[in-house]
Amino acid sequence: MHIEIINGPNLNLLGVREPEKYGHSSFEDYLLVLKSRYHDIDFTYYQSNIEGEIINEIQKSGFLSDGIILNAGGYTHTSVSIGDAIAAISKPVIEVHITNISAREEFRHTSLIGRNCAGSISGFGLDSYRLAVEALMGIVKSKKK
Repeated sequence: MHIEIINGPNLNLLGVREPEKYGHSSFEDYLLVLKSRYHDIDFTYYQSNIEGEIINEIQKSGFLSDGIILNAGGYTHTSVSIGDAIAAISKPVIEVHITNISAREEFRHTSLIGRNCAGSISGFGLDSYRLAVEALMGIVKSKKK
């Protein structure tokens, strides 16, 4: 199984940026934890602060991977185009957020990408990504039956 993890703006600063909200670990360090836990999954990771590059990666991996875990960061609340890219691909996408976006500022309560995703997970810190891996495993397994 191949899962692509795509992170959007400012997530390259995990471990440094607001550690009280986002934790003390970089995503690269957490990715090692995922890889050690899920030996049978081939993970690839992509991060960009640029909306168009995220769209390009969704379009590319949406046909090559078994599924995508996407943390679009602030673009979650502003990008119709990322939502359209998700709708255009054939593979499932799980929307992930480290913090509980429903418990934050009002503008963060609306996701413009969620309607095109298989599901959304938020508020469990970096463990939100592990929960998304489990969800994708279940989706892919059920589609193979």
